[in-house]
Amino acid sequence: MTRTILRGRVLTFVSEPQAIDDAASYRYIEDGAVTIDGGKIVAVGEFAPDDAAEVIDHRPHLILPGFIDTHLHYVQSQMIASYAGSLLEWLNTYTFVEEQKFSQQGHAGAVSAAFYDELIRNGTTTAVAYCSSHPRSVDAFFGEAEKRNMLMVGGKVMMDRNAPEALCDTAQSGYDDSKALIARWHGEGRALYAISPRFAITSTPAQLEASRALVAEFPDCYVQTHLSENDAEITYSMELYPGSPDYTGIYEDYGLLGPKTLLGHCIHLNHRETMVLAETGSVAVFCPTSNLFLGSGLFDRERLSKHSVRIGVATDIGGGTSYGMLETMAEGYKVLQLRGQRLNPFASFYMMTLGNARALSLDGTIGAIAPGNAADLVVLNAGATPAMALRMATIETLAEELFLLQTLGDDRAIAEVYVAGAKAKSTLGGL
Repeated sequence: MTRTILRGRVLTFVSEPQAIDDAASYRYIEDGAVTIDGGKIVAVGEFAPDDAAEVIDHRPHLILPGFIDTHLHYVQSQMIASYAGSLLEWLNTYTFVEEQKFSQQGHAGAVSAAFYDELIRNGTTTAVAYCSSHPRSVDAFFGEAEKRNMLMVGGKVMMDRNAPEALCDTAQSGYDDSKALIARWHGEGRALYAISPRFAITSTPAQLEASRALVAEFPDCYVQTHLSENDAEITYSMELYPGSPDYTGIYEDYGLLGPKTLLGHCIHLNHRETMVLAETGSVAVFCPTSNLFLGSGLFDRERLSKHSVRIGVATDIGGGTSYGMLETMAEGYKVLQLRGQRLNPFASFYMMTLGNARALSLDGTIGAIAPGNAADLVVLNAGATPAMALRMATIETLAEELFLLQTLGDDRAIAEVYVAGAKAKSTLGGL
């Protein structure tokens, strides 16, 4: 018997919800069945007995696509909750110190294993990560993903200035290391590579030129960097690149923008920058817990959406303060409240699943419960804690249940996780 049927309340999205009553944007099956064979979803529909398949009954829980995180730093896993006043202070005091440890034999392997455990514990089945400047950190990252059969995106950070000497590469070595890592990992199993110049402050023009060359040679790879997170960062970037029209213009000048470019933060964008992101199809990645923690500012989702900028959402570990996409969207809701922008719960869950899959141009592969997609799934329990159970007793609609999960949910609300059809959370050590 190879086929497995997951029984429960099934929720998946087909388009971005335009309002809380936009029922056409999602598919909800009260007594649903997700049939899995060979790590893929082969059928979705109403449950019916099937003697030829193993049935796993998750009722009354919700079954959704696994959560997707579009921006984080796995090498910062041991420096979450580091006390600092702002981005640049935080980088120099904690981040660069922590990342130097990845030169040590065995360190990357130990951290990557614990990092993946936390992703699974919180229902995340795909993430886009910055590794350190050390190639071994990339090998550990993708090696651990391979063991778990997870679809992951990542890359070696390239930086050749304004960082400790022990972390700096050169324009040439950054290019050479990245090219070798792309050859080793990109498209190997479920691994996908991201060319990763950290941000304009830590890359010379020569390194951004090398990044441009990599993009030209490997157009199917992703590009990830940071943009307009902090006022001091913007000022310093413009001092280093005075010939560019604005911060976005730096990356534009070096041919680094496009549909596979993920730009972390994008808080302080002028009108020209917004239009450039829209025209190039680049993705602005909303990192609410990080932006609040470092006091960076409030993401303007409504303005970017109005101008057709593609948007992702992410934890940004370790500036971010939770591995959980539920908690990330809880803070995202509050950020947008302060902006006077109301985020409905259907839109939140769309962003964590199909929305982020579309941001990665991976819809049709992950992000939806549909035949042919990978069986990367999460099972959610809206009564997982006493406080949630107390509130759940008065809930009458799916929207209310989703909002409860988003607002009060954490790793305890993740009842199970499936990666390519295999149980992942209940098989973690100690659970």
